[in-house]
Amino acid sequence: MDEVAVGYLAAAGVRPRSVLLVTMPYMERRAFATCRRQWPEAHVVCASDPLPFDAYLEARGDEEAVISMMVGDLQRVLAYPDLGFAVPQYVPEDVHAAYESPVRGGFTDHLIAA
Repeated sequence: MDEVAVGYLAAAGVRPRSVLLVTMPYMERRAFATCRRQWPEAHVVCASDPLPFDAYLEARGDEEAVISMMVGDLQRVLAYPDLGFAVPQYVPEDVHAAYESPVRGGFTDHLIAA
């Protein structure tokens, strides 16, 4: 979610009853968790282009950048609740383990500093 827009809405006292989030496929969970943190009472719907993964990579044109962005986004799903930016979400242990492999492989361009 755009922090400027959220800040503007909050400053104006806007408390939406429903929110439609349109984002990249790999960002839906983080967008949902961030929105739920900001507006816990709102009905939240997430949407993205329903492309198969291979088609998404081809459309973006840079597989390494997409993988780095996905790794960074998962890191945020894991880290943002402790920072107060998002609500916690269940992440299966096999996803945690799978996250480590691309990090070790150098897909770290979009990671937040520890």
